[in-house]
Order: sequence, then structure tokens, then C-alpha cells
Amino acid sequence: MFSRLAAFTALAFPFLAVATPTNVARASCDTGPIQCCQSTETAGSASGTAILKSIGVVLSDPSVLLGLTCSPISVVGVGSGASCDASPVCCENNSFGSLVSIGCVPVSL
Repeated sequence: MFSRLAAFTALAFPFLAVATPTNVARASCDTGPIQCCQSTETAGSASGTAILKSIGVVLSDPSVLLGLTCSPISVVGVGSGASCDASPVCCENNSFGSLVSIGCVPVSL
């Protein structure tokens, strides 16, 4: 009987792992609040380079994603603060006000 229980358990766990949702929208991510940005650019693009130069930031990786004109999304799924008609992102560095956020990763709401 123990061997049947062990076999059932060993077979059931992979299905539970597959059934567990992994892309759950949250109000924040590991690096800070989810931002709603009017647009995104790579650091190596013409506009990305110009913006970074204007704030005195030099990035060695031109593929870093920048969020432009961003505002935090307060609570996902509740009220008007939960929607973003532009580009929802999670960024590593939001210390430049709403002008630019650096090291962004797109998120789905």
C-alpha cells in the first residue's frame, strides 16, 4: 500500500506544478512597483541615448529597456489604478522621477 501511495504522490506532483499559475499580476515586483509607461525604448536607440545623456546616465548595455513617462500602478485588479493602456513594466531603477525608469521588463496585467 505504501508503494502505491508513493507512486501516486510522485506522479501527482508534476501535474500540480503545471497547474499552478505563474504569471499572476501583482502590484509590485522584486525591484519595485509596477509602472505604467507611455512608451519604452532601448538604451541604445537614438531617443534612449539622448534621454540618458540628458540625465547624465551612462549604460554599458544598449539593450537595457527604458520606461518613459511612467507612473506607478497602485493595485492590480481594483479600481482605476489597475489598468494601463500603454506599457506596463517592472523596472530596477525608478529614481529619476516619472521621466525615465531604467532596467525595465514588460509585465502582463
